[in-house]
Amino acid sequence: MKPGRKRKEAIGAVDRERFYAITEACELVKKASFAKFDETVDLAVRLGVDPKHADQMVRGATVLPHGIGKTVRVLVFAKGEKATEAQNAGADFVGADELVQKVQDGWLDFDTVVATPDMMGQVGRLGRVLGPRGLMPNPKVGTVTFDVTKAVQEVKAGKIEFRVEKAGIVHAPVGKRSFDSEKLLGNAKALIDALLRAKPASAKGQYVRTITMSTTMGPGIKIDPLSILGGPAEA
Repeated sequence: MKPGRKRKEAIGAVDRERFYAITEACELVKKASFAKFDETVDLAVRLGVDPKHADQMVRGATVLPHGIGKTVRVLVFAKGEKATEAQNAGADFVGADELVQKVQDGWLDFDTVVATPDMMGQVGRLGRVLGPRGLMPNPKVGTVTFDVTKAVQEVKAGKIEFRVEKAGIVHAPVGKRSFDSEKLLGNAKALIDALLRAKPASAKGQYVRTITMSTTMGPGIKIDPLSILGGPAEA
């Protein structure tokens, strides 16, 4: 099947050999988009780490200053006062044992899961269901906590989680095509800052190797790491 005219124009707008400044990329990624829906804008960051070594695993979370451009459905496993707190904070689904059973039976109409520590005994049974989907609560990213109000509010405000893949690459959303370039820039910088803070002490040499920005369907735009790091890429 031949690519359509709009797709050809989008691909042609990007010089595959060039490394763009982050400010240029945030403008170009909107022009190089051709889908009819409001595409997600993603960053793919290749890091100088070997995830096979536990001490080089990069994982964390950060709140994007301009959100991710979609409504996030939050499920909270909690009981008693903490369940009431979660409901008051805006959680979409709140419950304990009965909700654990519902998920175990195949219900998955949610985007993020938060759990209080006292619920993790029951929630742990859902590892096979939630784990492969990246939904398992984890204290390292703030989704296993008694401060359910903060956890829910952060997720609703645009909190994203990131985790390095086997190839040493982190993929994460930084907004939507409909965002103006300044909002995309602010979110991209927030993600890179979070990755820098998560740099393992054992990581040697150049840490941020490559950065690529793209929409869901659009071409990848290579970014000069120095344009967003503001210093050596080893920073």
